[in-house]
Amino acid sequence: MRLLRSFIFNFVFYVGTALRMIVLSPFYFSVSRERAYRVVVQGWGRFVNRQMRWWAGATFEIEGLEHLPDGPCIIVPKHQSAWDTILLLPWIPDSVFMLKRELIEMPLFGWYLKKQRQIAVDRAAKGRNMADAILRTKAEVETGRQLIIFPEGTRRPPGALPEYKRGIQKLYANLDIPVIPVVMHPGLFWPRGSFWRYGGHFKVRVLEPIAPGMEPKAFFTHLVETMERESDQLLLETVAANPQLPLPEITQKRVDALKKNANPLAEMR
Repeated sequence: MRLLRSFIFNFVFYVGTALRMIVLSPFYFSVSRERAYRVVVQGWGRFVNRQMRWWAGATFEIEGLEHLPDGPCIIVPKHQSAWDTILLLPWIPDSVFMLKRELIEMPLFGWYLKKQRQIAVDRAAKGRNMADAILRTKAEVETGRQLIIFPEGTRRPPGALPEYKRGIQKLYANLDIPVIPVVMHPGLFWPRGSFWRYGGHFKVRVLEPIAPGMEPKAFFTHLVETMERESDQLLLETVAANPQLPLPEITQKRVDALKKNANPLAEMR
């Protein structure tokens, strides 16, 4: 049954996404960016969430939606899965992502990203590239948009050692807007690089905003400590609520350490 459900979801997701992009292209590229976002981008988020519910049997609920403002902010989620780039879209009024340049260079998908003025960053470049990205990001958030950036830069297994990048510290120092941490564990249901999709239920926890004005290094330390503490707690809750899930070795090790009230970071080194 899991094989069949995973196959159907993957087929519907990839083929359905491609067909939606092709069929909706005339509308998407002829209307305003804002309308295209509301109808097509947020509609895609609802489409993917429905497919995961119908075919994989995976559902979620969101706690702390009141912390998401209508105006400019920096939303910083944990990053484990392709799903966590999509699932929140229906609840974010006008998102702009900071993403790797390779995505925006893709045919059709990249054109969709350009229409939404997403911020492409060359990961291999330093200095001037980041400064330019900050300037472009500032211009977007000044129009009222919500920046989404994954502070660890790439997808990591649930429970993996944190590897937060200093880019979020620079953005916090330059943009002068609140930062909204988000913790969740969709990687247990839609694992990175895996064919399998797993059923169950999890929570997305939107944490209290971190106001602008902190000393940047103190902000970075506070962000990492807050997100890791809340992520660990939510990991325990998610695993307890879904005993049917097969846990990756690195996740099981983190869970075991947390259950012993030990320092999981120390035990994993």
